[in-house]
Amino acid sequence: MRLVIQRVSEASVTIGGELFSSIGTGLMVLVGIAEGDTPADVEWLAAKTASMRIFPDENGVMNRSVLDVGGDVLAVSQFTLMASTKKGNRPSYIHAAGHELAVPMYELYCQKLSRLLDREVKTGIFGADMKVSLVNDGPVTIVIDSRLKE
Repeated sequence: MRLVIQRVSEASVTIGGELFSSIGTGLMVLVGIAEGDTPADVEWLAAKTASMRIFPDENGVMNRSVLDVGGDVLAVSQFTLMASTKKGNRPSYIHAAGHELAVPMYELYCQKLSRLLDREVKTGIFGADMKVSLVNDGPVTIVIDSRLKE
């Protein structure tokens, strides 16, 4: 399972020309699910997302989490995060999980993170053609892979 986490001052998802979800200060999280990912991957990544200290404290040092600052989270499924670019110029998505695994794992991640934050995690619609907008604050962008755990 792979996440791209961006600290944002605002983010939104538009589907079919209509605003579907939006947040203010918080995290925009792109979520990629791979074949073989498990609920243990979800647990680890949800805990990391909630507690990652990437918001500034009173001294401007990144020392606070989204939980500490009361920020929101917008999580959007993105199978292209699992792209393999090893051969040629056309990415392969052979490692991306199919709907039967990816949908429940994405939903479980959002549920676990919602419980940790004690607030609803905003989402897109799995598999929809979405327009994602955000203002990256910092910029701060972190990539986390549950298999690498680094």
